[in-house]
Amino acid sequence: MADISEQKIVQSCIDGDRQAQRKLFELLAPKMLSVCLRYVGDRSVAEDLLQDAFVTLYTKLDSYKGEGSFEGWARRIFVTTCLMYLRKKDALKMSEDLESAVGVSASTPSAMENIGYKELMALILQLPPGFRSVFNMYVIEGYSHKEISQALGISEVTSRTQLSRARLWLQEKMKEK
Repeated sequence: MADISEQKIVQSCIDGDRQAQRKLFELLAPKMLSVCLRYVGDRSVAEDLLQDAFVTLYTKLDSYKGEGSFEGWARRIFVTTCLMYLRKKDALKMSEDLESAVGVSASTPSAMENIGYKELMALILQLPPGFRSVFNMYVIEGYSHKEISQALGISEVTSRTQLSRARLWLQEKMKEK
């Protein structure tokens, strides 16, 4: 979204303009659906969370100060909505499939070279929910381990461990391809 039109659309949404709300939805929905899908791995759940996050976004628009990227500000709402869902579903229990990462060697740096973007994203969706959440937040969204630990209610050490195990899990799956 361009800066001037972005500000105009946001202000129009704050003023209750339904057409502006539709325009904002059309501009953000494709990207934010991808974000939701990366976290939950199920399209119908991701679509439901997308709708929930848009409701939150519209109600919090007046708190956007116009500083920084609007899309980045909005993305945090969508990520938070997904994390709240996963927390409610108890999907962030970090014990799931931990044994599958034990003994995996990190000595295959070339595994990435043989896999395409779509294949990598499909593998990320297969990660156990705890691994996937930390991996998405750190690698894709750019959160720090401190921010992840606060968002998920885990220690920074646990965040680092989950990221390491997620990477090992992905490397093992890439070797199988």
